Amino acid sequence: MSRDEEFTAYVRERRAHLFRAAYLLCGDEHRAEDIVQLTLSKVYAAWRKVRKADSVDAYVRRVLVNSHLDEGRRPWRRERAGEVADRPEPAGLGVEELDELWAALRSLPAGQRRIVVLRHYWGLSVEETAADLGVATGTVKSQTSTALANLRRTLRPGPASADVARGGQR
Repeated sequence: MSRDEEFTAYVRERRAHLFRAAYLLCGDEHRAEDIVQLTLSKVYAAWRKVRKADSVDAYVRRVLVNSHLDEGRRPWRRERAGEVADRPEPAGLGVEELDELWAALRSLPAGQRRIVVLRHYWGLSVEETAADLGVATGTVKSQTSTALANLRRTLRPGPASADVARGGQR
């Protein structure tokens, strides 16, 4: 199989998953598409090296997260709060619960959101998450704990969570 055929097969198999992860990181459909395209172009350029790596997915995850960080540094690419887009939907939730979940996820600081996505969407261990983000395992543990506490507090039934679901501040 040629380099292009291998890469095309990989993209065909993993692209939807990469898009969902990028969307969870940035909260914007168009930015997620840009991040995936940037990631895939970087991976393609290094494909000879990447395909020999122990874990192609680990390499691609790291490029995806770094691409998200790069996009966030551009002043014209700041996140737009309250924007509604077609998004991946967790099973078993109604429209109101989904809106509240997405608002809560968007309310997390970017670093906490990245850790939640890597740990709970990608299913990575603490050590894998630390390696992907280039931080200490203690940082991953404390940020995971803080992020989940923030999500629990935000998603707790009551008036405070209703304000967040409507995009208000607490």
